[in-house]
Amino acid sequence: MRIASHRNAQTTIADHIADTLTRWYEANARDLAWRRPEASPWGVLVSEVMLQQTQVSRVEPAWARWMERWPTPAHLAADPPGEAIRAWDRLGYPRRALRLHACATAIVERHGGVVPDDVDALLALPGIGVYTARAVAAFAFRQRHPVVDTNVRRVVARAVGGTADGGANTTPADLRAVEALLPDDHEAAARASIAFMELGALICTARAPRCTECPLTAACAWRLAGSPPADGVGRPSQRYHGTDRYVRGLIMAVLRASDEPVPLAQLDAVWPDADQRKRALAGLLGDGLVNQREETYTLPG
Repeated sequence: MRIASHRNAQTTIADHIADTLTRWYEANARDLAWRRPEASPWGVLVSEVMLQQTQVSRVEPAWARWMERWPTPAHLAADPPGEAIRAWDRLGYPRRALRLHACATAIVERHGGVVPDDVDALLALPGIGVYTARAVAAFAFRQRHPVVDTNVRRVVARAVGGTADGGANTTPADLRAVEALLPDDHEAAARASIAFMELGALICTARAPRCTECPLTAACAWRLAGSPPADGVGRPSQRYHGTDRYVRGLIMAVLRASDEPVPLAQLDAVWPDADQRKRALAGLLGDGLVNQREETYTLPG
């Protein structure tokens, strides 16, 4: 009897969290183009790749331009990968553009240009990992899957586990913990998944959570425990200006702006430190983001 009662209590808590956050989401969600009913599975996939380590405000205009130019995987696959890199502009981490191009090509070759609705088939696409595969399955195809990113880990860690954060990486235990909170109905689970994510992005934030505005505040295990701080020392903010990634960005900006091969001398002008310039350029060549022909450089053809 005790085991049955415990399981019933766990079910009640899970239902309360999912129902409460779904109602909150329906009243407070941001109106994002890739969440609208008319958004295609391809549009959802593109948004998920663009949103990795990038703010929504920067992704919105880039996503709109991308979808206008390449509304289907076949449209993107028909262009050279360098055009994807050029269109990526300043979103950062341009290898994502290469992965999207490779993904589009694979969708055309393996699935007739249609984004697959199966998690395993999505995972088999280039550049699609555990999070993205489940996000596309849930948000584009309305399936019941645990969709776990940093925001979701933090919400569940606080509301259920009573700790300040959910750790640096998603583990199998995280997937199980989130799945236990999802309703059995697939559509309801998909709505709950995006609600968890939205709460973590807008209310249950890492540095300044707005607990008084949170719909879970009365039942949140972290609040009830006195909001204990995270274990260990917080990570210091990373400087960007002057790093190798910064110099890579300067080189890529020159190449994106040119329709002709760029001589090495023109790339040398972007940054005074010759060793760092060479290191950044070598990294871009190794990542396949730049092609070299004698002493000139281009985006991949």
